[in-house]
Amino acid sequence: MVDIITEVDDDFLKRNNIEKGLMTLVDEDRQHELVAAIDLPNSMKQCGGSAANTVIAASQFGGRCFYSCKVANDDMGHFYLDDIKANNVATNTTINLLGDGITGKCLVMTTPDAQRTMNTFLGATSDFSVKDIDEEAIKNSEYLYIEGYLITSENGREAMLRSKAVAEANGVKVALTFSDPSMVKYFGKEMKEVVGDGVDLLFCNNEEACLFTGTDNILEARERLKYSAKNFAITLGANGASIFDGITFVDIEPYKVEAIDTNGAGDMFAGAFLYGITEGHTLAEAGKIASLASSKIVSQFGPRLQPGQAKEILDFLYR
Repeated sequence: MVDIITEVDDDFLKRNNIEKGLMTLVDEDRQHELVAAIDLPNSMKQCGGSAANTVIAASQFGGRCFYSCKVANDDMGHFYLDDIKANNVATNTTINLLGDGITGKCLVMTTPDAQRTMNTFLGATSDFSVKDIDEEAIKNSEYLYIEGYLITSENGREAMLRSKAVAEANGVKVALTFSDPSMVKYFGKEMKEVVGDGVDLLFCNNEEACLFTGTDNILEARERLKYSAKNFAITLGANGASIFDGITFVDIEPYKVEAIDTNGAGDMFAGAFLYGITEGHTLAEAGKIASLASSKIVSQFGPRLQPGQAKEILDFLYR
């Protein structure tokens, strides 16, 4: 989906009956209504979607990434493909394979307290299915990374399950992100079906961890997550992160910054972390890279690092 990133205040959310802090699926008319209400000329537009932000993050650090997606043959679809190519990420979609319909768009609204609220019109991406998976790309990868937002549609869940099966059959590790508390809250049964006997690596925040495990505290939740993932990273906002490396828990210290925009912080954490572990770093070292990268993201506007920032992060940690 194309992300349209803008700044609003709490009154804007109240006036437009938008639930703060969550991702809400909307139809095309509702999104047109909201886009008309924001300051569109001063908004940022990028190829997006949670998983796209993550693979672009890994690519910024020097990782080799492939992204399966679906966009339509319209202006936004062409923009999407140009932008993801500019970010050095290969994709299954080319100009000749653009689909019918309308390219999906996500309106990302950031309030002065740095919280991000999303209203998403899925568009063509709602039809993402098994036929859009590049199985050869999965087989040639070290990790398959699955976005939790796909859980909302039956064809999306089928694609998640098929991708996971292909990876497991070919010795490729499986990483999953829950993506948003609402995905676990409203699609918990379906998410547990995708997790199945477990994944190699799970990304979630503390709220998602508690919702998925049916607990009300993070200490109990992380113990129960051991049955769902060999390794996992629980992001804790300003308190850093907790990583389970298969044996013990590792506390990742936060880098203190003034938060301006939390949009993309979790996506960046996952991308930087995946880069770290695929480049031979320990999970603890990857956690430090991810924590510092996330701190850079929340201290500026938008979900991407600025040119040169990835190198600065690695130089700072390993000079």
